[in-house]
Amino acid sequence: MKNLPKEKRDRLILLVIGTLVVVVGLYYGLITMQQKSLQETAKKKIEQETKLGNGQRIVGNSAKVQEALDAASAKVKAIESTMPSGDIYSWLILTINTFVNAFNESHQAHIDIPQYSREVPCDIGMLGKFPYRAASFILRGTAHYHDFGRFVSEFENTFPYMRIQNIDLEPSPLGNSSNPDDAERLQFKIEVVTPVNVPN
Repeated sequence: MKNLPKEKRDRLILLVIGTLVVVVGLYYGLITMQQKSLQETAKKKIEQETKLGNGQRIVGNSAKVQEALDAASAKVKAIESTMPSGDIYSWLILTINTFVNAFNESHQAHIDIPQYSREVPCDIGMLGKFPYRAASFILRGTAHYHDFGRFVSEFENTFPYMRIQNIDLEPSPLGNSSNPDDAERLQFKIEVVTPVNVPN
């Protein structure tokens, strides 16, 4: 390099510097871009593999999902078969009387419900676009306090889709009678709300 004239040496230095600039430019311009492209492709590949795995898992579980759907549909149909439809008032009287008679026999209780109001259509108030309408009934009767509590509990466990609300208890007017059993009775008024099965 010492033997080269100054002009050739400067050109050689410029050529080396220019070559280094071009190589560095190619590295950052092409190779870095290709590395980023490869990283993005690898990331997309992982995402697609995850989606494919989830899809295969869902397809693999489709038989179980269909089985669970069929079981749930059968359960809904069984509950719907016990819901009132048609003459709702007659259904209520028959259902409540059957339940009260069975309850009185099994618990040696004396629940008496002589008054049933006509049904009043109402909202269930649970979910929007709920597929059932509802009916509300007022029932009046007499019972001992503990018998009444067991009655409410057993009624709501037997009919999980119905609810008892607006309970009103007061001493029975029979309290003045000479029978000591009547003196301990309460007069009650309850509202029973039930969904009504409306055929589509």
